[in-house]
Amino acid sequence: MHDVYVPVKRRQILDVQKVEALPESIMARRQEAPSLVRPDGRRFVLVEGLHRLEACKALGEATVPVYLAQARRH
Repeated sequence: MHDVYVPVKRRQILDVQKVEALPESIMARRQEAPSLVRPDGRRFVLVEGLHRLEACKALGEATVPVYLAQARRH
């Protein structure tokens, strides 16, 4: 999880109430929709799923399920 970089613009949309509501759901049903990341050198950049990522951190999870997005260069 330490290899996931959250861009500043993404961090600005963090809703603490949403994050607080997710851990119970994740504990009951596991994470149904993995976060989306894209590779960027030695790390991954978060594309989608900030609230799920933060909820997993709050639960003390060392790893989180993600989908890997492949971005094409133009």
